[in-house]
Parts: sequence; structure tokens; C-alpha cells
Amino acid sequence: MTDLVTTGPEGDLPGKPTSVSRTTLSHIMDASHTNLLGTVHGGVIMKLVDDAAGAVAGRHSGGPAVTASMDEMAFLEPVRVGDLVHVKAQVNWTGRSSMEVGVRVLAERWNESTPATQVGSAYLVFAAVDEDGKPRPVPPVVPETERDKRRYQEAQIRRTHRLARRRAIKELRAQRVADGIDEQGRG
Repeated sequence: MTDLVTTGPEGDLPGKPTSVSRTTLSHIMDASHTNLLGTVHGGVIMKLVDDAAGAVAGRHSGGPAVTASMDEMAFLEPVRVGDLVHVKAQVNWTGRSSMEVGVRVLAERWNESTPATQVGSAYLVFAAVDEDGKPRPVPPVVPETERDKRRYQEAQIRRTHRLARRRAIKELRAQRVADGIDEQGRG
């Protein structure tokens, strides 16, 4: 099992418990949110996910944080007009200046007492920035429950895969340039 960090890289930033920045954003979906199929547009849900994750990242880091990437956005069920959507977010893992935020999207009918069902999920990486837009250190997250510890460990796996994928693509592009297949600097 991977050790859980409770102080920053230099030991100067004390860790913050997962619960400190956890949040829920709720919103009723109306006709202005629909796509051509009459269900809520995926982009509307993605915006809510980014908003909730950004609030969590800002709370945890104690200042501005910007979206660096969104991983594994999964739409599990359609969302309908009249659904009350709850976007639940928390910091799963932290690096020096980055944070992975896990998000679950739930929906329930606004006028029924049935339980909310999960309709989506996503993982976002945020970078904490200073007033000049430069990376700044973030406090480590301190998982509080067994579920938080599992999320922390899974986030480390996702980070390893993100870095490996980025490295493999960079190496492939360099090789294609060296082989004369692609031009330097073109994506």
C-alpha cells in the first residue's frame, strides 16, 4: 500500500482532511439545458462538474486553481428536464501544485421523493496558481475514511497512467519526426 502524505514536499504545508473542501452543487434542469433529443445536454453537465470541482480545488488550495485536465467523464444515465442534479466533489489526491478532484453526478425528480441515482462521474486535475498564473504549492489531502483512502490510491494509479500516456505520445511524435514522417512542432 502507498503511504499517505500528511505534510507538503518540504513539510511546510500541513495536510487538510478530505471533508474540509468536499462540496455539493445542486441545480434544477430546465428546457434551456436540453439537447436535440430533449434530454439535458452533456456540456451542461460538464460545466456543472467543472464548477463544483473548481470550488473544491479552490477551497483545498486556499486560492485560485485552474482546470488542467478532465479524465474519464462518464455519462451513465440521461438527465431530464425537471431533474434536480446534485454534483458532489472532493479532492482525492494532491501533488506539489496539482490536485485530482473526483466528481459524482446524481439526479432525482424535483417533485418526487425517490432516491437520487448516479448519472455521471468524472476526474479532473486542477493546478493551484498564484496571482501571476504560476503554479503554487497545495496542502496535501489527508484521507479520513477507508473510501477516501481507496480514492487516494486510485488517483495515484490514474496519475501514473496520465504521465505514462503523455510520455509515450511525446516519444512517438519525436520518433516520427526523426523518421521524417512528421514535421517538427506540428500536432
